[in-house]
Amino acid sequence: MLRDESPTFSAADHRFMALALQQARLSLFNTTPNPRVGCVLVRDGKKIGEGHTQPAGQNHAEIQALLDAEKNAGGARGATAYVTLEPCSHQGRTPPCCDALIDAGIARAVVAMQDPNPQVAGQGLARLREAGIATACGLLANEALELNQGFVSRMTRGRPWLRLKLAASLDGKTALNNGRSQWITGPAARKDGQHWRARACAILTGIGTVKDDDPRLTVRDIETSRQPLRVVVDSRLEIPLTAKVLDGGKALVVAAIPDDAKMDALRSAGCEVMLLPNDQGKVDLAALMAALALRGINEIHSEAGFKLNGSLLRADLVDELLLYLAPTLLGEAARGMFHLQELTDLAGRRDLQILDLRRIGKDLRLLARL
Repeated sequence: MLRDESPTFSAADHRFMALALQQARLSLFNTTPNPRVGCVLVRDGKKIGEGHTQPAGQNHAEIQALLDAEKNAGGARGATAYVTLEPCSHQGRTPPCCDALIDAGIARAVVAMQDPNPQVAGQGLARLREAGIATACGLLANEALELNQGFVSRMTRGRPWLRLKLAASLDGKTALNNGRSQWITGPAARKDGQHWRARACAILTGIGTVKDDDPRLTVRDIETSRQPLRVVVDSRLEIPLTAKVLDGGKALVVAAIPDDAKMDALRSAGCEVMLLPNDQGKVDLAALMAALALRGINEIHSEAGFKLNGSLLRADLVDELLLYLAPTLLGEAARGMFHLQELTDLAGRRDLQILDLRRIGKDLRLLARL
């Protein structure tokens, strides 16, 4: 049996894996619940095929690349496959990709990262080696992970990756005390936010935001084949049946206190209602994350008010912050970003790692991870 090669990779390996990552990014908006994967096939130093994951139930990246190689070069025999995630080894909605690569006669497989799915988790690489194919894993693994934080989170932690998006003034205010917040940031920042909505599997908000802003929480101005699931945390089922977030019926309302008449009305409108109470009569947010993971939700984009923001932080459910800062001041008579307990010692602060900081129009965009 051939073992994994040394983790030393050539310049050509880096170049072709970078191309595979470019392919994976093409599937950023439409693979739920599957991961975003790209594949490039190379023979004699030349790319002969490429592909990325199609919507669920359709071809995976490897199959797309093999079809491309068949069209361009009569097949992939003797080629090296550069894949951003370990080829699957199990029968799901589609057959195992490692078998397709073996049948195609590739000679070598270079993989960015191992699949965290327990149904794969090294078995795909093992099957390739057993078939006499040289394998190497770990090239540009961090870049591949960034594309699939949600899938990895669901597979390893049993909950989706949660991104909390905020728009605030420079003094950290997100809305006036009367709830008005439209618009603190400029049009460029708002358009940029659509990209982050589009890549999410679900968009989360709270009843306070629904009452104050009546948002639709749909993806606009971005070409996408699907709309994320809209999730509203509404402990007492106060949501109006005319709320825009309920338009089209693809919405999930999560409550803690049952109201049979309201639940029937919501269901008649095409919405789903879920009861997840905690011992304080509020929605159990950790249970909600687990329930969404079971539905195949990888990545959640939250656009909520300071109360739900604070509750998510206190429950240690926030993975990263997407913060748009406008060059304006709102003063004390305005709401902050989080409803958190007062600290008496700096040891209780929440430290962040800033991953990216850039200007978007007239505003600043900061991406930070807890």
